[in-house]
Amino acid sequence: MDIIEILQQDYQRFPLDQTYSIYDKNVYFKDPLNEFRGVERYRLMIGFIKTWFIDTQMDVHDMQRAGDTIETRWTLSFNAPVPWKPRIAIPGKSELKLNAEELIISHIDYWNCSRLDVVKQLWPGKSAKVN
Repeated sequence: MDIIEILQQDYQRFPLDQTYSIYDKNVYFKDPLNEFRGVERYRLMIGFIKTWFIDTQMDVHDMQRAGDTIETRWTLSFNAPVPWKPRIAIPGKSELKLNAEELIISHIDYWNCSRLDVVKQLWPGKSAKVN
């Protein structure tokens, strides 16, 4: 199975049963809330999502590979862990860089909305503003 197939399967069941073996042990990860190195830290972040967010879903709209780069466009959605459990949607993209062994050495997520737009979704009638 190639890395694209593995990623597609991982996104379908996100955040459950992710394939951490496709990441270099010192993978660089960055998103609008986090920046760190290491597959173990990445595993902890996914564990946090799995534990605290409700009904998490990752819808992949596009996945393309060009050389050592994979770009995915997606929408992450979940019910927030507050009493009224609003549905939060974050549209974005990931840029993954591979090394010669086909391991992911860099995973950078970009959101197509601001952090404030995400927070606003906690209140009824709001949704993410797409840039």
